[in-house]
Amino acid sequence: MSSVSAVAPLRQESRLRSLADFYWTTIRLAVVEQFQYRAATYMYILGMVAEPVIYLVVWSTIADQSGGSVNGLTAGQFAAYYIVWTLVRTMNIVFTPYGWEWRIREGQLSGQLLRPLHPIHYDIAFFAGGKIPWLLYYLPIAGVLAIIFDPTFDVRPAELAVFAVAIWGAYLIRTFNQTAVGLVTFWTTRVGALFSLYSVLELLLSGRLVPLSLMPGWVQSIAWVLPFRWTFYFPIEALVGNLSDAQLLAGLGMQVLWMLIGIGVFSLVWRHAIRRYTAVGN
Repeated sequence: MSSVSAVAPLRQESRLRSLADFYWTTIRLAVVEQFQYRAATYMYILGMVAEPVIYLVVWSTIADQSGGSVNGLTAGQFAAYYIVWTLVRTMNIVFTPYGWEWRIREGQLSGQLLRPLHPIHYDIAFFAGGKIPWLLYYLPIAGVLAIIFDPTFDVRPAELAVFAVAIWGAYLIRTFNQTAVGLVTFWTTRVGALFSLYSVLELLLSGRLVPLSLMPGWVQSIAWVLPFRWTFYFPIEALVGNLSDAQLLAGLGMQVLWMLIGIGVFSLVWRHAIRRYTAVGN
């Protein structure tokens, strides 16, 4: 009996080591792949920058024409918000729900199910690795935006530390949320309608379209209890806002809560979805 109990921790340690090796190898492959296709990756990042630059120009112009600020936000603060927005958006890229349609239609999921690890481990590791070159590509763009729009920054070490954690928390929350949406493909051949609704809600309630401080109070209340705020607005405000230490810790706590909820919802949907899977492909 004692020998069996001694073997169990060794097996657990071996599984953890194998999982860590898988993540490390996949992250390295993602980095190599993104550097291999530098031009395509850079054009993709430039395309994403277009959206916040439009918001930035609009709100900076409104601030200038409104006596220098809108609800207390100056043009420099808007610039800081949307420049950090571009970084958070880049770090928030995850596997799209549309990808599950492709996996099932092309028969890719059948091969992935034969592997010892759940497909979501590959998605998390691969997109996490891709963010390393994306971040390097983003820095010159951020520098140019800073020169053009003159952002106002006043960052404390605690804010910088929380931001560094929060952008990864946001990444994991979006990963599990969008994967749960993608799993709806097991019940229908098209997930587009549901994902469009999800995207609209995220656009309005995450601070992606406009800082939540400019939204009506009831919208801010709704946003507080939904996951979208904690994937965009909180990481941005952690760096450019004037949040107290208590607010920073509360935000991290909400991110942990939504990660646990996301994992729970994803696990529940997966158990029911996989029972409906029928292998297809060429």
